[in-house]
Amino acid sequence: MQNSSVDLVSLRYLVVSADAGNFGRAAKALGVQTSTVSRSVARTEDELGVTLFERGHFGIRLTAAGRAVMVHVRRVLAEVEAVKTSGHRNGSGTVGQIRLGVRMAPVGTPLQPLLDKWHRRHPNVDLVFHEMNERDIRAAIGERRLDVAFMSKHTRWPHAVTEPICHERILLALRKNHPLATAKKIKWEHLRSETFLVQGRDESQATRELYASFLGSGVRFKTHAASNQTIMALVGAGFGVTLVTKSQAEVRFPGVVIKPIAEKDACLEIELVWVPENEEAVVGRFIAFMRYETRSRALV
Repeated sequence: MQNSSVDLVSLRYLVVSADAGNFGRAAKALGVQTSTVSRSVARTEDELGVTLFERGHFGIRLTAAGRAVMVHVRRVLAEVEAVKTSGHRNGSGTVGQIRLGVRMAPVGTPLQPLLDKWHRRHPNVDLVFHEMNERDIRAAIGERRLDVAFMSKHTRWPHAVTEPICHERILLALRKNHPLATAKKIKWEHLRSETFLVQGRDESQATRELYASFLGSGVRFKTHAASNQTIMALVGAGFGVTLVTKSQAEVRFPGVVIKPIAEKDACLEIELVWVPENEEAVVGRFIAFMRYETRSRALV
């Protein structure tokens, strides 16, 4: 017996031969010589130590042992085909999972419409959100626990790649009966004596640094280990004021008034952030989508 091994080609020859009932027809379907198919089948029978086909004037037909073996052969080939299909789909970025870090909930325009459009175009991609502070987002992307993140421009770090997504106006949230609630124009200088409420579940100072970049030093902060909803509730109760983006302001809170700030720099640039070596096919497709949609919108 010649030393040989049962490979996928040999298994394919078995299936086609069994379906054709004749080595000649099987060879024609496979695009090879009849002798190539018959020798391959014979080698496989020698390797397995069992006769798979009866041969006669009728052609070929599976033996009892052949029928038993063929169940497994067809299963193996089906699994291989499934692997190929899955690999192709994942390689093309049409299925998979994207772990997206966010500092603020992506409500309002334009992030929410962008995410809606992505989901409608790629329903087989699982987009999983992780709300974290800036420091944890940076660490998670570096450790490959996140793929991409929406972050404000002032929190970017070296070696990260960014794509500008949008500019959001920064607004003031304050209690309805606050003296500034009826002011026609609010400037940064009017806010330096206010107490600003910020979230503080962590040691991240990004929010305070952002506020200070607008208001200057000496601003009073009151930190709460609470959600944004709680911060807004405290604003409505008169504990202080806070800053929100235009999209965040689309969510209304009892007792809270949202006022524009009459300053040119009262805006926040939101960027998509990632590290190139972490980029897989589905992540690359998401980045390309966001880049195209953002730049197309800018041309309108």
